[in-house]
Amino acid sequence: MPTYVEIMAQIEALQKQAEQIRRNEIDGVIAEIKQKIRDYDLTAADLGFVPAAQSQEVRPAQPSKRSTVKPKYKDPASGKTWTGRGVMPKWMKAAVEAGHVRDEFLIDAG
Repeated sequence: MPTYVEIMAQIEALQKQAEQIRRNEIDGVIAEIKQKIRDYDLTAADLGFVPAAQSQEVRPAQPSKRSTVKPKYKDPASGKTWTGRGVMPKWMKAAVEAGHVRDEFLIDAG
């Protein structure tokens, strides 16, 4: 009866052998797929790898659904603005750390 160490060595050897066989089979599969792509003139969009709008077909541009957000805060020194969304800009962070309050930088609505 084989020992534990011998069995583990056999497992390791079989895993290496299985990985080599897998790599060889993958090479064949890739070559076959590439040939089919050439034979049928398939694109990445045909295969579902990119949305159809990104394929080589020219399509009319769609209007953006994102709206522009008006700035809410303004740095009086530099004139830089911030909407109040996302990461706080360096100028605002420095002001807050210096003891200022965000509301001091609010842009007047009128």
